[in-house]
Amino acid sequence: MIFKKTIARIIMVVAAAGSLVFCSDLKAQPSKQESGFAMKGFYLDLRNEVMTTQALQRFAREIADMGMNTLVMEYEATYPYQNNATISNEVAYSRQEIKAFISYCSSIGVEVIPVQECFGHVQYILRHDRYNHLSEDPKDLSQVCPLKAEGDSLLFQDLFADMAAMHPSRYIHIGGDETTLLGHDEACKAMVDREGKSRLFVTYMTMMSEMVLKMGKIPVMWADMLLKYPEAADLLPKETILLDWNYGWKPNHFGDIANLQKKGFIFWGAASLRSHPDNWYVTDWMTHFNNQRDFIPYARNSGYQTMLMTSWSTSGLYSFTWDVGNDVQDMEPIRNNYPLSGFRILIASYAEALKQTAPIDARAFVIAYAGSRFGLSATDGALLWKTFSLVPELLVHGKPAKSKDIAAMLRQNEEGIRILQRLKPTAHLSEFAHFRLMADLRQYYLSFKQTLAAYNAVDFNRAKAGQLLQKVQRLLEQSKQLDSRFTALNKDFLKASEIAKQNAVRNRPVIQLYQRLKNLNQHPKN
Repeated sequence: MIFKKTIARIIMVVAAAGSLVFCSDLKAQPSKQESGFAMKGFYLDLRNEVMTTQALQRFAREIADMGMNTLVMEYEATYPYQNNATISNEVAYSRQEIKAFISYCSSIGVEVIPVQECFGHVQYILRHDRYNHLSEDPKDLSQVCPLKAEGDSLLFQDLFADMAAMHPSRYIHIGGDETTLLGHDEACKAMVDREGKSRLFVTYMTMMSEMVLKMGKIPVMWADMLLKYPEAADLLPKETILLDWNYGWKPNHFGDIANLQKKGFIFWGAASLRSHPDNWYVTDWMTHFNNQRDFIPYARNSGYQTMLMTSWSTSGLYSFTWDVGNDVQDMEPIRNNYPLSGFRILIASYAEALKQTAPIDARAFVIAYAGSRFGLSATDGALLWKTFSLVPELLVHGKPAKSKDIAAMLRQNEEGIRILQRLKPTAHLSEFAHFRLMADLRQYYLSFKQTLAAYNAVDFNRAKAGQLLQKVQRLLEQSKQLDSRFTALNKDFLKASEIAKQNAVRNRPVIQLYQRLKNLNQHPKN
């Protein structure tokens, strides 16, 4: 009944074409600059690998110096909620730290836009007993049930109000992407059967958008679900900005963008410099360079008013440790990418791509960057480019997707390591050291996987445990050096507890294998 009333109210608003009046400045957009984008920004993911406050300020200063004027902050549980303090985690910033950071950004001409998820990607909220009654599926926790959340709408109203009070920005990003459980529970399924997934999605996101609009802010939401289910799009307030995320695929990947533009919706664009298949042992440099080359000109030519560069520390998927009755004991991200500290070259190429109307020539940019930033010759810059061009293949269930075997993958990575060791930068040595560490971490990972494959081979038995144990022992010795290098390069970038966590994530499976092999080797014949 509540949902029917909401739908009727929305239809009345649309039909009245003005019955819901907002201040004129909410509709105003900044004038476009030479690049074609009114706002040029960076989307900072603080859900995992949490940066220090000093690193945040340095980062804001650096992107401002590169010509960017916007920072979008996805805090999740690192935000210091006031009334809903249950959500904030053990590494959350203080309210004073957030206020000071926003003030600093304002002083250098950078607008800070907060992200407050309200539909999907809300595991960090639903994991708590206080909120888990809102979940679409008590065993999934990735999404609120729109019917339940509407009946308990004071939660998101308070979360939006907290963000609005803390951030002077004109905008609040309300999420809305990847709501894969649409129509999952019985009540939602019944509504989908009657009125379709688009109506279910749009009605809920309209309620969220109206909350933000009534606070004097402009809602921004990811566009993927509306593009996939556009039938009820006319019900969504036209003030809502749609953010098209494209991380290396063809335009209109999620649906017909021009169709929604014709309906009067404003689009922003988002590329990415850390996303699938990236991990702590994989960086797909070419995908990200090509993404900048292809998507930024497309977005400019398609009339997108703003361009953002996302940088995901994790996939947004989590694993849980459960107790009886689906009680959550702990939650960990499934994927941990190499920290943002190692990707300045991609940030700089993004800044350059924003300045020119033609697609950026990534190879030429890297060679020029290698000269100006590291003091390398053009020949050596081309060698650096070659290391970026090596395809970082993934392993699926311990097997390569394309290569003959893991040994072939190791040989390819060794080529990159040899090149990086041969290059001799004369400036910004710590930045260059990240490239070497990434390559060495991949070698560590592949070496472990090669040993793990032998452990999983059909001919493995107790008698072979000792030989494998020696290999794992060597890996553990190597891990100490890698941990030390990782700590040294990130000590001023990540919070100390986050550095310790990342070192533990990398080494945990190696330690587990060591313990199993050690036990087998103690009793090889029994």
